[in-house]
Amino acid sequence: MKKLIILVAISIVAVLLVLRFNQFMPSPTTEKTAIQPVDWQQVVVDKVEVYKSRRELKLLQQGQVIKTYKMRLGFEPVGHKTTEGDGKTPEGLYRLDWRNPNSQFYKSLHISYPNAQDQAQAKARGVSAGGDVMIHGSMKSLGGAKGQPLYHYLPAKDWTWGCIAVSNEDMDELWAQIKNNTPIEIFP
Repeated sequence: MKKLIILVAISIVAVLLVLRFNQFMPSPTTEKTAIQPVDWQQVVVDKVEVYKSRRELKLLQQGQVIKTYKMRLGFEPVGHKTTEGDGKTPEGLYRLDWRNPNSQFYKSLHISYPNAQDQAQAKARGVSAGGDVMIHGSMKSLGGAKGQPLYHYLPAKDWTWGCIAVSNEDMDELWAQIKNNTPIEIFP
């Protein structure tokens, strides 16, 4: 009887682990995240737009969409970020003001959240607005530094703490094409 209880407990734990891990596995539609090819020698990205409800990040030149990428958001994606740890991605006009080549999530571009208005609203409520909101890649590999590389990987569900996540492959392209201080507008 004791062996049966242990076997059932191990089976339950294994099923729960598989279900938890499955949320981070790419779906069939996320294998290739960039939608159309671009001749980058002819392009200067002058704005980034993010459409949270559609999970799309768009690069623009003079108001024309150059390329669209699939992306993931914070674990509570609806609404504007107002408080540190709320899992929301900010909405509004910001700048991509600096970059981190050694990010925990491959590479990252910093979004200038919180702005003065965000800070004032948080202060009035007596909370921290948060910060360190980025566009970043996904995990570097499964199982640490020696694990399977995840260059094309994009989780099937929203998972960040408020950042915008893309595949590492797409992050390389964004990294090369977006210059510091490029405006980013994030829509609901």
